[in-house]
Amino acid sequence: MGKQTAGGSQTSVLHSKGPLGWTNVLGVRISAVNLKSATGYIQQAIEDGRKEYVCVRDAHGIVRCQDDPELRSIHNRAFLVTPDGMPLVWALRHAGHVESDRVYGPDLMLSVFDAGSSKGLRHFLYGATAETLEQLQARLLAKFPQARIVGSYAPPFRKLSTREETDIADRLNRSGADIIWVGLSSPKQELWMAHMRDSLEASMLIGVGAAFDFHAGLKRQAPRFIQRSGFEWAFRLLCEPRRLWRRYALVVPTFISLTAFQRLGLRKFPIEDKVFGSSAPKEAAAKV
Repeated sequence: MGKQTAGGSQTSVLHSKGPLGWTNVLGVRISAVNLKSATGYIQQAIEDGRKEYVCVRDAHGIVRCQDDPELRSIHNRAFLVTPDGMPLVWALRHAGHVESDRVYGPDLMLSVFDAGSSKGLRHFLYGATAETLEQLQARLLAKFPQARIVGSYAPPFRKLSTREETDIADRLNRSGADIIWVGLSSPKQELWMAHMRDSLEASMLIGVGAAFDFHAGLKRQAPRFIQRSGFEWAFRLLCEPRRLWRRYALVVPTFISLTAFQRLGLRKFPIEDKVFGSSAPKEAAAKV
């Protein structure tokens, strides 16, 4: 169970590294973490032999969850839902989690690689294309020479058959990986992690989306000051206007309006307990 605090914030006791706070953002449980603490929780879970998955979440994903109960349930059963966007960081701090900070997918990947090098953590790269994975692996090993990358796989860009899922699970399990990094688009990667979690022996599945392309040198990241400003979406829109303009035309006003309704108490966004698939520990619901 958890301890309820003001503003829809709770403290969970499920994480053995110490109590982990969270806050309710539009019915999604956002973990009160920063880059250092998120890395620590992941390391501890691996040491404890837990089997979990981590969602790295931005405002776009929160909006997607509003009309998709299954996706919302997947997030609320995750080991961590990290704040990959300043609006979520601001929501955590408003709820009293003053040490929370942005846990950006590409940064989390580098932080876990760095922390795991001395511990011999074994990594598997799943997603993108074979060419991207080749460049990604080379760059990661150049940066972290002691890192153990035990395999990579570029899945087909279509729905997998049952036989293919079984073969992929066997391949991943034979690798002996502790962490499977999932570089698929969202929400495909979250759905894949929840669906495959019970079939995989790796302790941790972490969905980091475009981090594969960024670290492979194929896409440009926003400058750090833009990332911290809350306007990274504008930078990405300028870089890919034809692909992203519809997304942000919907996401930005929807997120702002719904969070205003939640903060003013004009609409309730309860944390739901309903489970649609892969099982994971559930905490007490925060009725906000």
